[in-house]
Amino acid sequence: MIVISASFPVEPDRRDEALELIDELVTHSQSEDGVLDYRAATDVSDPNVVRFFEQYEDEDALDAHSQSDHFREFGAALPDLLAGEPTITRFDVDSASEVDL
Repeated sequence: MIVISASFPVEPDRRDEALELIDELVTHSQSEDGVLDYRAATDVSDPNVVRFFEQYEDEDALDAHSQSDHFREFGAALPDLLAGEPTITRFDVDSASEVDL
């Protein structure tokens, strides 16, 4: 499994536009083959930061997502929406299990 954690600082005056594009990206991405989970949420301490959590079955699923029309459209719009550099971290996971609290 591949897990992506990403953080995108968005321009405050473009926040609504960014959130609309992110909503479309998430909706389309969640229905892709091989996508186990795909979410975006605003940071509770800074509403102009959007955090992504993505899980893919394998490299093929991640590659297909990266080549999708909705991902490319989002990527084309992104430079005008950013207020800084995004951070993106990839995790290659051999196993995962739920944690009881």
